[in-house]
Amino acid sequence: MPVEIRELNIRVNVNQVQPEQDSMQNQSRNTNTTTGENDREEIIATCVEQVMEILRNKQER
Repeated sequence: MPVEIRELNIRVNVNQVQPEQDSMQNQSRNTNTTTGENDREEIIATCVEQVMEILRNKQER
């Protein structure tokens, strides 16, 4: 006999970063900005290549 779920409760706790910690994290982010941008561009290029490959495969069918 299947079980039917009529209600689902989900609780999430979000912790906010304290201002002191936030300024420290911003400093480390600024030093890694170019690395992050390069990684992002690489990920986008990989995604575009995969999409183009899928489109080529669909056209061959």
